[in-house]
Amino acid sequence: MPAEIILSNARVVSADREFLGSLLLRDGVIVQVDEGLSHLARAQDLGGDYLLPGLVELHTDNLEKYLSPRPGVDWPAASAVLTHDAQIVSAGITTVFDALSIGDINPQGRRLQQLQLMLDGLVQTSAAGLLRADHRLHLRCEVSHPQTLQLFRELVDEPLVQLVSVMDHAPGQRQFAKEEKYREYYMGKYQLNDAQMDEFITEQLANSRQYSDAQRAAIVDICQTRGLALASHDDATLAHVQESVSFGMAIAEFPTTLEAATASHALGLKVLMGAPNIVRGGSHSGNIAAAELARHEVLDILSSDYYPASLLQAAFMLAEQDNGYDLPRAIATVSRSPAQAAGLHDRGEIRVGLRADLIHAQVHSGQAVIQQVWRQANRVF
Repeated sequence: MPAEIILSNARVVSADREFLGSLLLRDGVIVQVDEGLSHLARAQDLGGDYLLPGLVELHTDNLEKYLSPRPGVDWPAASAVLTHDAQIVSAGITTVFDALSIGDINPQGRRLQQLQLMLDGLVQTSAAGLLRADHRLHLRCEVSHPQTLQLFRELVDEPLVQLVSVMDHAPGQRQFAKEEKYREYYMGKYQLNDAQMDEFITEQLANSRQYSDAQRAAIVDICQTRGLALASHDDATLAHVQESVSFGMAIAEFPTTLEAATASHALGLKVLMGAPNIVRGGSHSGNIAAAELARHEVLDILSSDYYPASLLQAAFMLAEQDNGYDLPRAIATVSRSPAQAAGLHDRGEIRVGLRADLIHAQVHSGQAVIQQVWRQANRVF
């Protein structure tokens, strides 16, 4: 890492404004932020392009596609992690919470078999210093699955685990309040015929009734004891939100209705929605659109979910829509707000004293194009 870096002639996006300015980076930290240009010969001229804080991603299952690049194909875990890491960094994400799914409702799924492989791959490559982004773990707990609590207890003390979400994807509630959407989604995803789908629904409903409430409460209690950040998932009603508040949740992931999102925001939960929802113009499940929540100014965090490049693109699109989000506020949804929600107060903003996690980007015809990425002042893309 160079002892000192100067970035000049940049369109700096800070927490509350945009300005043409310069940054001085030293020992991995932002030590000076100035308006105007630096005239020092060693300054790097960014040509008036955007200089943004590195993105913070709280919920992505992108790694899974590299563990199983085709049906029936298992890829070596370390190689999969490195490929995933390269894509994450190229999307401007400098801190990523890789989501590991505990409990799998897919009748042909391999998530449970891959769980330890994914974990081992992340731990080994991180310990060896091979990763360009800062990787943390997000345990996604499907509380309707019979093995979830047991598996969670086996994994929760892994030091990389810093965020836990609880979810129940049974039909007739939360994400899939409309059964026809549930049928459409899972018949297509798992290639089930009508009879298989009927059996699948019966099994999911039975498991939800038997396991969900008890496992949700137990997981929350374990997280509270360890001081782990907690997220709800797919809250749809005021009752769901009140339960999440009683559990001490910090984040409301993907609320499915305006009522739930508004109540979550008002009660102090940070409302997280999918960046692909912004880019595509709506929810693939037929639920509330992220842009609609932005119009009501209750959208706090964006997540790339399944498409890393959507994160920065969605932030720029959000700033152009008819809502209360200018560019600094829109960029905060992918940097400062997720960092703070996860308890990371040393990053997510261009400010003296914070980590020099930065993105140099251009915008061409509405498309954000990343030119350079720094993590703690070390160029990683």
